[in-house]
Amino acid sequence: MPGEAVTLQLGHYAGCVGAHWWGLQAAAPRSPVELRPAALLRPGRESLTPRLVALELKGGVGALRAGDGGAEAAVAWDGEVATYLENGSAPRDSGNRTEDASSDGKRSSASAVQDASPAASRLAVSQEVHSGGSVQAWSDYLSVRLHPKSIYVIRQYMHDGDCGCLEAFGQGESLLQDPGCIEELEDRLHFYVEECDYLQGFQVLCDLHNGFSGVGAKVTELLCDEYSGKGILTWGLTPVTSNVGDSQKNVYRVMNTALGIAHLSSHSSLFCPLSLSGSLGLKPRPAVTFPYINYDASLNYHSSAILAAALDTFTAPYRLVSSQGSMMHLAETLTFCGRKVVAAWASLPFPARRGSSLPDTLCAYPQALPWKLLSPCRERKVGSCFAQSVVLRGICKESHVSSCPEKQPTSPLHACESTEQTLQRYLHTLFPGTFSTSHVLKQPCHTLPPYPHFFSPLLTRQGFLLDEPPRYSSAAVESVPVLAALQSSPLLHTLLYGLYKDVQKLNTRRCASFFSAGVEQADFQEALEELRTLSQCYETGFEADESEDEADSD
Repeated sequence: MPGEAVTLQLGHYAGCVGAHWWGLQAAAPRSPVELRPAALLRPGRESLTPRLVALELKGGVGALRAGDGGAEAAVAWDGEVATYLENGSAPRDSGNRTEDASSDGKRSSASAVQDASPAASRLAVSQEVHSGGSVQAWSDYLSVRLHPKSIYVIRQYMHDGDCGCLEAFGQGESLLQDPGCIEELEDRLHFYVEECDYLQGFQVLCDLHNGFSGVGAKVTELLCDEYSGKGILTWGLTPVTSNVGDSQKNVYRVMNTALGIAHLSSHSSLFCPLSLSGSLGLKPRPAVTFPYINYDASLNYHSSAILAAALDTFTAPYRLVSSQGSMMHLAETLTFCGRKVVAAWASLPFPARRGSSLPDTLCAYPQALPWKLLSPCRERKVGSCFAQSVVLRGICKESHVSSCPEKQPTSPLHACESTEQTLQRYLHTLFPGTFSTSHVLKQPCHTLPPYPHFFSPLLTRQGFLLDEPPRYSSAAVESVPVLAALQSSPLLHTLLYGLYKDVQKLNTRRCASFFSAGVEQADFQEALEELRTLSQCYETGFEADESEDEADSD
C-alpha cells in the first residue's frame, strides 16, 4: 500500500476546510472500506485522530483549549440535533477564548494544547449552527478529537481585529525564520513522521489571501529540503472575498496570492488553487454557484464545506485500498513539462437520477461535464487539457446497466461492461488525446452533521435527483455522489497570466507597508517573473495567437 500522509493546515480558512474534511472522514462508514482511513488518520487510544499540524493565530481556534477532556478520546458524531448554547450563555464573539491553547516558540510542546478537543465533544451542534448563523470559528464544527501536538497557535498576531493581523506575505516568511517557531514545527512534524510505517508525503492546506501565504512558502521549502523524494501536494485556499471595497486589503490579497502561487508551486510536487470566489485578481466576479446547493457564499462554514467534499474526492487515488497509486504518482501524471499548477473541477452533487444508469446520466451531457471550476478563472466553452485525474464516487458498480436492458445499446457508453469503462470512454470522447486516469467508487461523500444542510429539496436522502420536490418535508441529505477532477489545463495560462498582469498594474511604491514586512522589491519582481514563466507553460497555439492585452484579469 502507498503509505501515510501528514497534513498541515496553515491559516484560518485552511482550518475551516480541514474541519469539514476531518468530519467527512469521521462520517465515512468503516465497512466496506474503499478508502484507507490510515492514509490520513492515526490510531489513538480509543479512536482515529488526524495526522495533523495546524498553525493558527491568537483568537482563531475558538473552543479548542486545554482541559476539554482527555486527549484522543472518541468523539464520533452521533447525528443528534440539540441546543448548542450552554445554560445561561450567550453566543460567543469571534472566538477569543484561545489563550489556553496558545504556545510560542519558547514553550515546550508539552505545555502546548494538552487536550485539543472540539466543543462538539461536549455539546451537539444545533440547527442554527447548520445554517452557519452562530459559527464563529472552525472549531465550532470540528467533530473529531485532535492530538495535543496538532494545534500550534502563533501568539505574535491576532486572528481578527483592526491591527496586529498577519496580513502580508513578508510577515509570514519572517515567522518561519524564527528559530523557536521552526523548532516547534519540526518537533510536531517529526512526531508524526516517525510513527508512520511508510511516509508517502505531505498535504498542505494553506491560506493564499493573507500572510499565511508567506508561512506556506517557508513551510513547503522546509518540507522540500528535509523530506526530499516525498510528495508535497499543496492546496492554496481563498474564501469568497468580501473586501473589494477596501482597496488596501484587496491589493494585499492580490499580492499575497501572486507571491504565494509562485513560491508554493516552486516547492511543491503539485499546487492547486481552490476557491469559490469568481476571481483571484483585482476585478470582482460572482461566486461559483451549484444547481442543487443553496449556500451562502459569505459564510466560510458553507464555502469550506463544498471545497472539503471536492478535496476528499480528488485525493482518493492515493488513499484507495485497491490501488498502489501514491501522492508522487498522482503529481507526476499531472505536472510534466514544468506545469506544477493544476485546476480543480467538481460536480456536487453529481446529477444522477435515482435508478438511472451511469450511461444514461452521462449521455445527457454530450458536450461538457456538469461540473464547476473551483480554481477561479474564466471558463472556456470548449474544454481541453493536457492531463487529468477524475474520480466519480457514490455510484453503484452495477449502474452501467441501462434502465432498459432488453434494448440494443443506444450509445457506445451503454455497451461498456463496467462503470470504470463507461467513465473512461466518456472522458476519451470529451477529451481526445488527453492523458486521463479515472476511478469509480461506490462509497459516496457522507454529509452528516455538522456538514451544512444546504442541499436542494430536489435531492433524495442519498443525494440523487428527484423529478419534483416531495409533497412532504424532505429529510436531510445524508450522502451525495460527487464527480471531481484535477486538470493540467490551458485555462491556467489565463489564471496565472491574469494575476501577473493585475500585480503589474499596481503602484507598488504606495504599498510601503507591504514591503516593510520583509519582502525586497527585487525578490518581488523575481517572483512575478516566475509567475509569468509558469503561465507560459500552459500556452497552446490558441493562446499564443491571442493578444496578451485580452487576457482575463482573474
